[in-house]
Amino acid sequence: MNNIKKAGLAIIATAFSAIAIAQTAQPVLIIKSKKNKSIDVLIGGKLFTSFLYPDTLEKPVLFPLHAANGTIVTRSFPLDARVGDPTDHPHHIGLWFNFENLNGLDFWNNSYAIPAAKKSQYGWVRTDKVLETKNGNVGVLAYHANWTNQAKDVILEETTRFEFSGDANQRIIDRTTTLKADKDAVFNDAKDGLLGLRLAHELQIPTKQDQKFTDDKGNVTIVKGGTDNIPNGNYLTSAGKTGDDVWSTRGVWCKVFGKMSADSVSIAIIDHPQNPNYPTFWHARGYGLFAANPLGEKIFTNGKSAKNLTLKKGESVTFKYRIVITNGSSTISASQLNTMAAVFGKK
Repeated sequence: MNNIKKAGLAIIATAFSAIAIAQTAQPVLIIKSKKNKSIDVLIGGKLFTSFLYPDTLEKPVLFPLHAANGTIVTRSFPLDARVGDPTDHPHHIGLWFNFENLNGLDFWNNSYAIPAAKKSQYGWVRTDKVLETKNGNVGVLAYHANWTNQAKDVILEETTRFEFSGDANQRIIDRTTTLKADKDAVFNDAKDGLLGLRLAHELQIPTKQDQKFTDDKGNVTIVKGGTDNIPNGNYLTSAGKTGDDVWSTRGVWCKVFGKMSADSVSIAIIDHPQNPNYPTFWHARGYGLFAANPLGEKIFTNGKSAKNLTLKKGESVTFKYRIVITNGSSTISASQLNTMAAVFGKK
């Protein structure tokens, strides 16, 4: 082999080595605290998120979520306070999973802000068992929860498995949730569901206009327009939709992206082809709600079609999602997300 070829191969080998180093998986450590009903997830020795399931919350959540550089990419309110963070929709906490209308009960909008006299209209997701925790290049956290009414009568049993992984510039959550009916259960087509995430202030789409939102019970929420120049976010879907036009459209994946301090940061949610009503509709709002909802077809299509999901007693349904958080000089590309979606789809 001549020297030119040797030099060329050495350059290629060095390049591949650099890529390999940059993508080296960081160890995941799961730390349980029974006293506080919380479990910390550390990646590369740094806190990534905490699984919170105290009795004071109406659902279990991952809160907050950090990018690999430590930046918090979810809103702080209502569990923490950060200057400039919006304080609307107190039920938007970190990353969660529930639905607006199951057997007539609203699981999505339940929070401390609901008056006691109206609590009977709302459902709870009550975590009763941590089933598994495992450390390694892929960390595992699994739990069991019951979807109940206020009297704690069980409608659904939930079993969720999280797989956490990451490298120097990326964090990944693979969530698999199976819901088994303890009695006949009907997910009545509704806007608010299913996998939800509330974004940090910087990742909101900038607007100066106040926005008004009314839920199915007539409750009105005003989201104030921005008075600062912090929000700089945008959405992009696999179908090429951007900005506010993403809301109510379908896509295999959707990402939100923007600048946070010196880095470009993105959060992508990837749907799975085995999920009901794939590809999902995106319930993605400029004010910071980022949700995948395959069961809101009626409102997303202006009544042209609907998607009610019925489970007879003993039947189950499974939902799988991948959440990808990246930071660096640029955000994750569409082609990279297409590749990730293809790999995830075979999982």
